[in-house]
Amino acid sequence: MALNVELLEHSFAQVKKQETEFTTYFYTTLFTVYPEIKPLFATTHMEEQGRKLFKSLVVMVDSLRQPEVLTPTLQGLGTRHVQYGVLPKHYPMVGNALLKAFSLCLSDAWTPSTEQAWIDAYAVVTQLMLDGADYPAEILNPLGQSV
Repeated sequence: MALNVELLEHSFAQVKKQETEFTTYFYTTLFTVYPEIKPLFATTHMEEQGRKLFKSLVVMVDSLRQPEVLTPTLQGLGTRHVQYGVLPKHYPMVGNALLKAFSLCLSDAWTPSTEQAWIDAYAVVTQLMLDGADYPAEILNPLGQSV
């Protein structure tokens, strides 16, 4: 899948100026819409977690033109997320909260093209993170179906 790198970079440049608002929107949406995910953050210092999330987004966007850097970085992130209790079913929840946070920060600049660019980017990020995760087969495929 070819990503619209220029649009991702341009839109993220606008979001970079709103780090605190973005992370507040993200976690508020995540915990409100998906309260079942909140226990994963029970012992987390949320201000620090917000900075880590945003730093990861900066690294991702800054590395879009360097797949040799981006791929191992995201695979390693996927490996670490297994240790935090993150399951494959959580990825769509996070993706939806990210899209909502982007839409709120970008306001009128959140166009259908921008939304599609971020949907496509998150699909690639998810796949690379899952590639780096070492889930037991029963978690990935509990009923013989994909999760």
